[in-house]
Amino acid sequence: MTTAARGPLWPASAPVYTLGYIEHIRRGPDMPVTSIDIDPDLLAQAKIAAGTRTTRETVELALRTLTAMHRQPAAVERIIAHRFADEQIHAPTIDYPLPGE
Repeated sequence: MTTAARGPLWPASAPVYTLGYIEHIRRGPDMPVTSIDIDPDLLAQAKIAAGTRTTRETVELALRTLTAMHRQPAAVERIIAHRFADEQIHAPTIDYPLPGE
């Protein structure tokens, strides 16, 4: 049983009963179903911090964020190691006026 967004005639908190094969089609055959125990208070805090509505959105965002953070140092090292040509280093710049000038 899950809850889903509803129109004005059906309250948002109303349960939605779905058949297993419909859930399988929505997720796709290559996405396994995983059951995990999550601290409800921590999950609630994470939903607020992330601005997500569902547990699935929250967990996926957390996994994507953790993965991106893990990859970030390698990306920074690649940028630092890049050798720029002189014309890239001494390229013309644009001086924008500061607000209020």
